[in-house]
Amino acid sequence: MSISKTIKAPIEKEMRSFEEFFSKRLVSNVAILDIITKYIIRSKGKQLRPVLVFLSAKLNGEITEKTFIAATLIELLHTATLIHDDVVDETYKRRGFFSVNSLWRSKIAVLTGDYLLSKGLLIALNAKEIGILEVISAAVKEMSEGELLQISQTRRLDITENIYYDIIRKKTATLIAACTKAGAFSVNASEEYLLKMNQFGEYLGMAYQIRDDLLDYEKTNLIGKPTGNDLKEKKITLPLIYLLNNSTKTEKQNILKTIQKHHNNEQKIIPIIKKVKESGGIEYTRNVMFSYQNKALEILNTYPDNETRTAMQELLYFITERNS
Repeated sequence: MSISKTIKAPIEKEMRSFEEFFSKRLVSNVAILDIITKYIIRSKGKQLRPVLVFLSAKLNGEITEKTFIAATLIELLHTATLIHDDVVDETYKRRGFFSVNSLWRSKIAVLTGDYLLSKGLLIALNAKEIGILEVISAAVKEMSEGELLQISQTRRLDITENIYYDIIRKKTATLIAACTKAGAFSVNASEEYLLKMNQFGEYLGMAYQIRDDLLDYEKTNLIGKPTGNDLKEKKITLPLIYLLNNSTKTEKQNILKTIQKHHNNEQKIIPIIKKVKESGGIEYTRNVMFSYQNKALEILNTYPDNETRTAMQELLYFITERNS
């Protein structure tokens, strides 16, 4: 499911220019790096984060070169994070393309991720865009904390609803918020509107991650059975938390014991997915997702009604309706 033309319409020209701007800044004198970065550009996904930077900038003013630098930093950070994640998770395909670690092995993949991060830092420092760098560095810190919090809680399988929200806010929502705040910052928005865009991005990011967690209960394999990938990785997300909160102590212990000992056994996992659906966990999670969507819409409605605001509203609906 790709981002529609309606969403990109207000920034269509800028997004075309961004492709060239971004590609030029990845050019390297090291042959293997050049090959890898060209492959990364060719296999890029929805470009959700640069789109958010440009839309946020346009909503709050006139797009400048600072906006291009902000979008570049975000895209470099996000790409580096994905490359490192693929190494850690031993993922060999992403969006239908082979991952960097599957083609060039883990050591080269890690070094490529490091290169992209350092490249982003240098671009910001050379342009003397310290403010944008501060926004994005804060997001990196939060994302790292979120990942480590999830790992520590997954080991113990004791994630509460509040801890879940804290994890997804740090892991996902902070980067989305950095996109919208950095976009507004790049056009010299006032402190009031920087706060608005940061909050909007956080609500959007929360809705985005909750939709991701719902997709795991909706996706099926070739024979139509739920994939349950999160459960196989012992990830406790909101649909399951709802079931656990509405189970007896014994039922809860049995469910958690099954996940702990049999998370790789599809025959043991599928009944848990069925219980989640029967408990109302999916409906509850959808309602939470829509509550974040509505909070984000309330912020957008404080802006004048124009093409850019409409595009951002469409993006919100895209986030909660996507199938991938």
